[in-house]
Amino acid sequence: MGLRINDTVPNFTADTDQGQITFHDWIGDSWAILFSHPKDFTPVCTTEFGAVAQLADEWEKRGTKVIGVSVDSAEDHKKWKADIEKVGGCTAGFPIIADEDLGVSKAFDMLPAEAYLPDGRTPADSATVRSVFIIGPDKQLKLSMTYPMTVGRNFAEVLRALDGLQTAAKGVATPANWQVGQDVIIPTSVSDEDAKAKFGDFETVLPYLRKAKLPA
Repeated sequence: MGLRINDTVPNFTADTDQGQITFHDWIGDSWAILFSHPKDFTPVCTTEFGAVAQLADEWEKRGTKVIGVSVDSAEDHKKWKADIEKVGGCTAGFPIIADEDLGVSKAFDMLPAEAYLPDGRTPADSATVRSVFIIGPDKQLKLSMTYPMTVGRNFAEVLRALDGLQTAAKGVATPANWQVGQDVIIPTSVSDEDAKAKFGDFETVLPYLRKAKLPA
């Protein structure tokens, strides 16, 4: 069975280019984002990791740790970092998990249990290792998205989704295309009276769709 929203994510111990980690301990009390990649030294993935590196200040502002996983060795990851930093134009300070035995990829249901890496493999052999997992401080999966190898991930959307999740954790919801500072949705479980007390003025678009400014 696949990993579903609000499931506790797998815990594991693994080597990275920055040393060994135990995943839940590494997350600690932070939000975390796990980015997966099918192979080092691949063009789209290199641009993606460069984009992640460029957003270091944004992740920090949101109390979020980022970590990559790729099905190559920690030594390969160290060499790949030079290319990532060249493309990104900045230091790539995040760790990358070495998943040569596919343990992490299988635990997160990105590959079937019988998957293996053949001799002379290509990225196509692990093409489905192309997911983003946003994980809360409670170690539960909050959001996941998977891209094909030919389409680079939109990290502005990953950042927007993270903002939405952190905002929704305050007891609201966010509408389509929501951005920080825009009105939020009042849950239907909240009465008009309670909504007035919590949010002040609000807009009733439909009986089940009410919008308000997020309280400071």
